[in-house]
Amino acid sequence: MKTLCLRVKDKHAKTLCAQAREVNLVWNFINELSEKHTRRTGKFFSAYDLNKYTTGSSKEGLSLHSQTVQAINEEFVTRRIQFRKLRLSWRKSSGVRRSLGWIPIKKSVIRYRNGQLHYQGQIINLWDSYGLADYELGSGSFSEDARGRWYFNTTVKTQNDQNTAITSVGIDLGLKECAVASDGQRLTGRNYRKLEAKLGIAQRANKKLRVKNIHAKIKNRRKDELHKFSTKLTQEYGAIFIGNISSKDFIQTKMAKSTLDAGWSLLKTMLEYKSDCAGVVFEEVNEAYTTQTCSCCGNASPSSPKGRAGLRIREWTCSDCGSVNDRDLNAAKNILALGHERLAGGILSI
Repeated sequence: MKTLCLRVKDKHAKTLCAQAREVNLVWNFINELSEKHTRRTGKFFSAYDLNKYTTGSSKEGLSLHSQTVQAINEEFVTRRIQFRKLRLSWRKSSGVRRSLGWIPIKKSVIRYRNGQLHYQGQIINLWDSYGLADYELGSGSFSEDARGRWYFNTTVKTQNDQNTAITSVGIDLGLKECAVASDGQRLTGRNYRKLEAKLGIAQRANKKLRVKNIHAKIKNRRKDELHKFSTKLTQEYGAIFIGNISSKDFIQTKMAKSTLDAGWSLLKTMLEYKSDCAGVVFEEVNEAYTTQTCSCCGNASPSSPKGRAGLRIREWTCSDCGSVNDRDLNAAKNILALGHERLAGGILSI
């Protein structure tokens, strides 16, 4: 399964916004109903139970399709179980912190004919960059971004091309450079830093639309770079090993801005699902001491960078074997070696 995201033409924004407000109304209704029922009985509603209470919503003036209302109930139950909460956040239709538009849909209520999407008696025009006529559309949603643009998201079935490569690669994640591979490939990242000055000017001038556009540009650039980098690795290698560094530990420090700009979690997610589709081995390994250990001799020499004071050291010479090591490339090679050890160890029998 693959998810496709296509831009909806702006002339449909008004209609979709009106339906999104109705979605928020249904969500808040079942949110309050579910909380009261659980406090009174100690039991949670299932999606089937909620369907009974939302049946006939069109008679109350809602224009939402019955399948959409059922999809809202299913999504609510899924998120309540995921976050383990008695009550989820309310969806706000107005105000400064309003919820972005969202309309879930099921495959039975959408059709794609002659380059147009038919939904609930309406014809919705898209910028079809994928050729939807070649796919069988599944369930999905309409969603709005911060700039007020709407997108159509749908799941489709695709044929995966299995990778036959037998080589492997290690990846070291960092802040100076987002990612460095053991073969020398580098992903610089730092897209927020590149546009930080322009963003600051727009914020001080209170140009809200300009600020949203800059943030969208940063996000799109980051996703584009990460997609190209991860796709190339999954096409060229049969095994990918990456350090288990966590963003959660860094966003509480002074390096929070650079950590969020790097997008480590997004890169790991892309590598994981693309590796799964291509039949590539993907593993996270413990990267402790991979920067301090020389990849040539395997010793942690006294000359290697250590601690926060050693973050500025980008290149160092091993005092044991005399090899000159690039900080990030050396760590990536050590991560690759650790990955090979894990594969050699295999799976323990119980």
